[in-house]
Amino acid sequence: MNSVPEPQASREEAVSPAPPSAPTLAPTSTPAPASSPRDLAPRVLAVTVLGDDRPGIVAELTAALAELGGNLEDSTMTLLRGHFAMVVLVRTDAPMSQVETALEPLGESGALSVDVRELTESAAPDATAQGRLWALRVHGADRPGIVAEITRVVAEHGGNIVDLGTRLGTGLYVLLAEVALPPGADPDPLSDALRAAAATLGVRVHFDPVDDEVL
Repeated sequence: MNSVPEPQASREEAVSPAPPSAPTLAPTSTPAPASSPRDLAPRVLAVTVLGDDRPGIVAELTAALAELGGNLEDSTMTLLRGHFAMVVLVRTDAPMSQVETALEPLGESGALSVDVRELTESAAPDATAQGRLWALRVHGADRPGIVAEITRVVAEHGGNIVDLGTRLGTGLYVLLAEVALPPGADPDPLSDALRAAAATLGVRVHFDPVDDEVL
């Protein structure tokens, strides 16, 4: 009996379709933190420079600040027995670290000390909160305690010293100051007390109103 041949498998095997691949997602990057208004707002920095005097310090300091777009607002500079001393208030968008880096060349030799610190923005002074300015001048033979005694008298009478400078010459000591008295304050008691203190110290004192037109 002839056997029935088994059917041969088809050479072309059925291939089931591959499942659709999942869509490839682009890698996500963490967004950079947004700058806060505090970071973007201009800040006021106080730059203090102290050390041995030499030509060009002011030029180098102000040039470095100008390159950062800094706007110089208030500044004061003097020589104290051959030592340079300067304080500058600069308003800038640059971070304090960038300002410090820009000023590093000033202190590279070690002859100058440079300090940068941020100041807290204060409200504009109320013109009605401060009375008239008075010019205080003291001069006479040098002795310890002149500044301490004169400023004590001013403070006791409610005076606020807004500017002060002293200089020692050949045996002659000079003190120049501007004093703000409270509105409506009578300057006579302070003037009398200053004269009494000056007599005790052996110096002369002058206390006169500042001419507003000169300021």
